[in-house]
Amino acid sequence: MVRSVLLLGCLLLFGIPSFGQVSNIDQKARSIEEKIIQWRRYFHQNPELGNREFKTAEKVAEHLKQLGIEVKTGVAHTGVVGILKGGKAGPVVALRADMDGLPVTERVEVPFKSTVVADYNGQKTGVMHACGHDTHIAILMGVAEVLASMKNELKGTVKFIFQPAEEGAPEGEEGGAKLMVKEGVLENPKVEAIFGLHIDSQIEVGKIAYRPGATMAAVDFFSINVKGKQTHGAYPWSGVDPIVTSSQIVTALQTIVSRNLNLTQAPAVVTIGAINGGIRQNIIPEEVKMIGTIRTFDEGMHSYVHKRVSEISTHIAESAGATANVKIDVLYPVTFNDVALTEKMIGTVQNVAGKENVTLIPAKTGAEDFSYYQQKVPGFFFFLGGKPKGKDVSEAAPHHTPDFFVDESSMVLGVRSLSRLAVDYLEKAK
Repeated sequence: MVRSVLLLGCLLLFGIPSFGQVSNIDQKARSIEEKIIQWRRYFHQNPELGNREFKTAEKVAEHLKQLGIEVKTGVAHTGVVGILKGGKAGPVVALRADMDGLPVTERVEVPFKSTVVADYNGQKTGVMHACGHDTHIAILMGVAEVLASMKNELKGTVKFIFQPAEEGAPEGEEGGAKLMVKEGVLENPKVEAIFGLHIDSQIEVGKIAYRPGATMAAVDFFSINVKGKQTHGAYPWSGVDPIVTSSQIVTALQTIVSRNLNLTQAPAVVTIGAINGGIRQNIIPEEVKMIGTIRTFDEGMHSYVHKRVSEISTHIAESAGATANVKIDVLYPVTFNDVALTEKMIGTVQNVAGKENVTLIPAKTGAEDFSYYQQKVPGFFFFLGGKPKGKDVSEAAPHHTPDFFVDESSMVLGVRSLSRLAVDYLEKAK
């Protein structure tokens, strides 16, 4: 008995949250689970594209204001920032959720299925939360409610960042985490650490996955416009065929990863996502346009891939008598989990989910603009399981697809995890 009392005293002395705090967080999170699910269903049924999250932002801001949290709106176009000042002095920790949907037409037959149609880069398209950002919004709203209920016990300040346009801003616009950082979201008050999560349809409910260091890839987009000489399809020798030339370029680009890079050092990806040219069977067109993406983890490889994409495209086009104009847009840097912060806080995640449910994973070639926050302050980003228990991973639809689906029972673990990370960080900070 004496030993137990001494242990408890030591835990409190060295800044670990009390058992009462832990119990209150978990109990409060579970008590609002149905509310969190209803929020998620609203956002799922009413998705909005990047920099157009007007109704989403309005609902978030209204909720934060009702909790007595200081609210800033219109950050990076439609972003919402809530500031919860605790009853005791301490550091500032930030929690982030992204709010935008994707130009994807939903096929999942649920009562709250999205039927929204919008204009995306000049084309009509369905809009869907096909990456789970609807769950992220609902989870962080739940965290705000949990932490606001224990405001007087907080040893510092929690900043809630509801971010637009994680999937990228519309053409010709700025947006996302980069713009939020530019507009000072990590200042006034100055953030010392930031935490975020991403639902994952390939990880089972109840489990959490993470990685210290480089966790997700740097991402770039590129376009290649191949110009030839238009002619009748029956007389190809009278022109320069940009379709054949583009086919050769696509094939040759695959050799960058397979033959030019040392993949024992770090993974990389070069993908062509779309190729468009021509309008009729018997007309060889003048131009073909291609777009694609590059994923890298190593800065040297990053520069080299850019060089090879340009060299291969322009030289193959030249050899065919055509021209190729290559444009590469550098987007998000590597999502890098601060090693010291990860080591310091992973015990919290293991305590919440159970050590057996927290898994160390390889790096992912997906990308996240959470990386922009991590360039400025230490950050920890992890993955929350959303796959129904017992479902084979091969049958779980991946992100960014019309059949994307997550089990809503996953969200309460997300609320508990982020709440505990915030409280534990404030308690442990010196």
